[in-house]
Parts: sequence; C-alpha cells; structure tokens
Amino acid sequence: MREELKALRAEVERLRAEVEQQKTGAAPAGAPSNDRSEAATAPAPAPAPERTGPGPNVPAVTAANFSSSTAVNAAAVSNGMTGSLAQPSSPFSPSQSSTSQSLTSQSPDTASAKKEKIDPFSDWDWTWLNGNPRTKEAAFDSKFFTPEIRADITYTYDFNRPVDNTISGSSEIFRSNEIQLEQLGLGGDFHYDNVRARFMTQFGMYSATTPRNDPSPAKGQWDLDTAYRYLAEAYGGYHINALNGINVDAGIFLSYIGLFSYYNFDNWAYQPSYVSSNTPWFFNGLRVQIFPNPHLKIEPWLINGWQSYGSANSRKGLGGQIKWTPRPWVNVISNNYGLGHDDLYIPNRGRIHTDDSIEIKYYDKPENVLDKMALSFTGDMGCEFGPSTTTSAGVYLQGVGCHGNTKDRNSIGATSADEKFAPGINPKQSFIGYMLYNRMWFKKDKYGLTLGGGQINNPGRYLVLDPPINGETAESAAINAPYFTGNPSDPFKAWDSSITFDYMPRQYITFRWEYDYRHASVPYWTGRGGMTPPGSGGVPYTNNGYPQFFACNDGNSSMQEALGAAQTACASQGSTVWFPDLRRDEQFIDMAILVKF
Repeated sequence: MREELKALRAEVERLRAEVEQQKTGAAPAGAPSNDRSEAATAPAPAPAPERTGPGPNVPAVTAANFSSSTAVNAAAVSNGMTGSLAQPSSPFSPSQSSTSQSLTSQSPDTASAKKEKIDPFSDWDWTWLNGNPRTKEAAFDSKFFTPEIRADITYTYDFNRPVDNTISGSSEIFRSNEIQLEQLGLGGDFHYDNVRARFMTQFGMYSATTPRNDPSPAKGQWDLDTAYRYLAEAYGGYHINALNGINVDAGIFLSYIGLFSYYNFDNWAYQPSYVSSNTPWFFNGLRVQIFPNPHLKIEPWLINGWQSYGSANSRKGLGGQIKWTPRPWVNVISNNYGLGHDDLYIPNRGRIHTDDSIEIKYYDKPENVLDKMALSFTGDMGCEFGPSTTTSAGVYLQGVGCHGNTKDRNSIGATSADEKFAPGINPKQSFIGYMLYNRMWFKKDKYGLTLGGGQINNPGRYLVLDPPINGETAESAAINAPYFTGNPSDPFKAWDSSITFDYMPRQYITFRWEYDYRHASVPYWTGRGGMTPPGSGGVPYTNNGYPQFFACNDGNSSMQEALGAAQTACASQGSTVWFPDLRRDEQFIDMAILVKF
C-alpha cells in the first residue's frame, strides 16, 4: 500500500507540473511552436522540382536541392502531426502579437530547437504565389530521383479570325481556332551525395516558338536551336554545406520571366502582360545560389546572353536575383541584368535591365467561401547604349543611348521616315513597363479568379517580340525586318488586360478559361488577312523562304529590302507588293487544361 501511495503522489506532482507549464504558456520540450511568424522546425511535404525526401514517399525539402525556378511549396507543420498544415497568417492576423509573448517563456529545449537551421523557404506555405506551383506534395519520390511530368493543352479563339490561324506577339499562345499542345514536359531532379541535376523537356509548340526568339544560333556553326529546342531545363551542379546552403549549377536554367513561370500551370493567368512576355525565358550559363538565411537568396549569373543559347557577340552577360520573404504573406524579388552585347551583328551595343516585383497575400480566411486574396506588382526598366560606328566592311551602325538626345558626332541621323532624330544625335532606346494582378481563391482553393494587366513603352522595339511574318525569326529580323521594323527610335507603346477563371478539383490539375484584350500604338497583331504570304506559284498561306525581303502577291519574293525597289521588282513580274494584315487591337478567349505531377 505504501508503494502505491508513493506512485500516486508522483503522478499527481507530474500532472500539477504540466498544468503549471500550460498556465505560463511554455510548451513541453520538443513540441512545435504555434508562432506562425517564425520558422517551423519541421518542413511540410514539398513538390518537385524541389528536392524531396530522404527516401521514397517521405517528402522533406533540403537546402541542397532547392531550385530557383520556383519557390518551395512548403508549409509549417501544426500540432505535431505529419502532413497537418498550419494556416498561413495574414498581415493583419492577431496571432503574431499574441504568440510573441509566449516565446519569452519557452523552455530552454524549445528555444534551442527554434535556433536550428531550416531549409530555405520551407517553413511557410508559398503555394499562393504567382509563378509557383500549388502542388503541396510530390506524387512520387525516391532517394536518387524525383520525377516531374507536365502537360499544357490549349484552345484559343482570336476574334480577329486570322485566315492563317497565326497569333503573334505572344510567348504562350500561337495558333487560333485550334487545339494545340503547348508543352509536354518530362523530367525531374537527380540528387545524391550533394550532387544535383535537373532536366525538363519542352515537346510541343514551345520547341518551335521558344528557339525562334533567339538570334544567337545564326552566328557560327552547329545549329544550336536544333540542338536545344526540346529542352526547357538541363543543368548539373553541386551543393555546398555552408550558411543555409550554396548551390552551383551550370547548363540551361529558367530565367526570372517577370513574375511569371515558364510553365503555365504555376501562374495566375495564361497570357501574361508585356513585362513578362518580353523578358527572358531561359539562360544558358552558370548560376550560384547563396542562402544566407532561410528567407533570403542571393543568386549571381554568368550567362551567354539575354535568352540565348550562344553569344550574339563576344561579351557575356552578368546578372543576378535577390529573393526575400520576411513574412509568410510577402515575397520580394529583384532581378538585374547588364554588360551583355546581345544584338546580333551590332557588337558595340550593350544592355542593362532591372525587373522588380512584390507579392502580398492580404486576406486569408480558410473557413470562408472567399478564402484568400493576393496581389502582385512588377516594374521593369532598361535600355540599350552604344556609339555610332562604321564597320571595316563599310556598314554603318546607328548608336543609341539610355537618355534622349545623346550627342554623338558620328551619328548620321534618321535614315527612314519613321525615325525622328537629327544628325549628331543618338536616339533613346529604352524599356519601361509594369503589370498588376489580383488573385482570389474560393471554396478551399478549388476555384480561382484573377484580374490583371499592364503597359509598356519600348522605343526602338529591342524587346518587342518579332511577328512571324513570312516565317520571320529573331535571326532573320537581325538582318532586316521589312514589315515590322526594329530601328532606333521606332515607337511602340502597348497595354493589355485579362480575366482568368480556374477550376482546380485536385492539386495536380487546372481547368482554365481566360479572356484577353491587347492594344498597341502601331499595327502589330494578326488581322483577318493573316501574316503568311502566298507561296511560290501563288499557293495561299505558305512562306516563300525569304522573310528578310518584301514578298509579291504572286507568291514570289521581290528579293528587295527597300519598299520602292520591291515595288519595281514585283511590277516587273506583273504583280504588286504583298502586305500582312496587322491590327492595333486583339481580343481572344483561351481555354486550357494544365497538369503537373
């Protein structure tokens, strides 16, 4: 009996100690903190392409395999249960002030656990970000390889009803009134013993449309666009166990792409505004990802050039990204580029560019029908600069500047009616633009609604996508673009707006409906007559193989770059000069099925 009484007293004292501990607000040693403004000690499941898991089907993000193409989709673990996600706090949540007091009374063991290193961006839920996949877990994982599968199928109806079904001025949508496979991506992440590698294919429309915007393969041999066209990402690297992780990667990796992702599944909208469409989609070179702390990434680049497989000239490009997430409801990113000489056949012309974004989740009420709201804002500025020169072959190269009316005694002034600058002056060649989007989620993120748009001003058109008139590519446009020119001071201003509705019954699939309206200050979009000339022999809607020259209505090429000479050449054939049907306005509806495993 005496032994039983001793055991009973011990049990009572233990229970009394636990009650006192709860009253003071201290958690038992080893229990997870409820402070949502601080990093959790155990990351939740994270999807590919981020490295997951020490073994099959045990996801856990590691700094060694953190990928810069998208932020980690991890959330804080709640109540000590694996897979139970804590609700992210909003900027106006009272929990942040109430929990900060409890931190002061934590036990020494808990405080010590809070100081342990966590994997970068793994402590909060980032599935709400634009440009970030919303999948919360990998469908499959192993110690050596995390696979990833993507499919992007779309149907677009252009209200201009182009007869050749061609849509221009987009880096996502290319054909009207047709069902098209934009991208089939097969690949994933390899990871073992601090060594890392990733590849992702781009079968479908992307394999033709992405390389055509790169002029660098025209320089030299080996057909770079063919060699790389089926790869969206392909790189290898190594993780260094320093700070919160350092990654060194070389190969083809995704660029910053404004605030959007190269993969439409990850985005709030299908057709992004100009700031995103006209910035690079990929880089070929070297990057270093440095994580000084779990909420900061510093990433320098040494690359071949601005969205280029090779180097258009001898000088490489330098740049970098800084990503900062001080709270679970805010994401700040700054991308900067400079030094590179990226204009093919113009070796004296440099480029600088800055792209800066902020995303804020300003409403988060998971229990409501309207459960979440967030906004994003992106601003871009850039310019090209270089003196007027004449090459040893006698070719004159017009100089440009970041500021208007830059004096240059070697400048001969405007050489066409569209250009407006006097001799002795280098015209301004710049880019400025912004885009703003607001996203709403409903019914536990099952439905989504996005409103957005933006504007740009790009005199000189050095970032405006070349319309594919008569098969025009960036390579042929670098020689000459007779119908839509890109001469210094050529004006281009544009704005757009869109509304996007998403149905997301599962985390791996999105059904999307979108309406877009786009306007340009000059004729740019495809009209009813299309932008494909009669081919040889007058066959309708076939290219004649000479996009750098004016075409004739009989299907032949004039073999002339100047309009007057082309009119004479076509008249000698009993024909006239053919012109594409370009419009200042475009409206279309897009419907897409987007899959990611």
